[in-house]
Amino acid sequence: MALSLVILALSVFVLARTISDLNLGELRAAIAATSLEQILAACFFTTLSYLALTGYDAVALRQLRISVPYRTTALGSFTSYAISFTLGFPLITAGTVRYWIYSRAGVSAAKVASLTVIAGLTFWLGMALVIGIALTIQPDEISEVNMLQGWVNLIIGLGVLFALMFYLAWVSRGHRRVSVQGLRLELPGLTVTLSQLTLGVIDLCCAAAALYVILPAGHELDFISFCAAYVFACLLGIASHMPGGIGAFEATMLNTVPAPSAAALLASLLLFRVIYYLVPFVLALALLGADEALRRWNSLRAAMSRPEGEG
Repeated sequence: MALSLVILALSVFVLARTISDLNLGELRAAIAATSLEQILAACFFTTLSYLALTGYDAVALRQLRISVPYRTTALGSFTSYAISFTLGFPLITAGTVRYWIYSRAGVSAAKVASLTVIAGLTFWLGMALVIGIALTIQPDEISEVNMLQGWVNLIIGLGVLFALMFYLAWVSRGHRRVSVQGLRLELPGLTVTLSQLTLGVIDLCCAAAALYVILPAGHELDFISFCAAYVFACLLGIASHMPGGIGAFEATMLNTVPAPSAAALLASLLLFRVIYYLVPFVLALALLGADEALRRWNSLRAAMSRPEGEG
């Protein structure tokens, strides 16, 4: 908790200092300078990222041996992530939305809780693999982002990859049962874990690409190094416990991504917030409303179609 407060305080300080020197005219000009092609590319990668997120739930359901139509899986996954990304407190918000959707398919509250944990594990595995590969492949380039020596980045990257290989070897030796906050859970085996790693990498790389394509020209940052900066920003955002990592994420990107001006980079970050967070959030609310309305309409039709006197 103390660490979260420190991260939040530093983030507010950095953002306040940036905004105090900000020229609103430059910010508006930077937003206007973003081309339609960049916006469409960001929307494309955002769509791919959320499609990968539906795979998180599909893999978790497979691990739990629960058969649910993909329509239900896609709705439960997309709406839970879109809402929890914006409101924060994923265990509560995402868990509540998932239970609302999956309970209609006969999935119990305990299974929904297990699903949420397994889906969360997929995210962390993907994040670990991305950062491990990036630090190992380009330790010197990333040193300009995280201010660490290249050899330190290399050691960290190799350590992360070794930990992942150890985990893969561990889960491949048989069923592993763990306890997470009193919840007994069987960890996925090797095949499912490899699927988790693949989905996690696709999701994170697509999310990073959604921001990368709308960065201002002249940043001169290759995509692998940018992915590392993006993951670092996400980690600090998660540690701050703010919804969507807002504040900590922006502060980290403003201090790690080179750009022609702070206004130009902040314009890209604002557009990313709208495209990756706000639009899916509004769409998720609309889908939940439409789904509930359709369910009530079908219930009403079923009630009206019953013969008189039939209970």
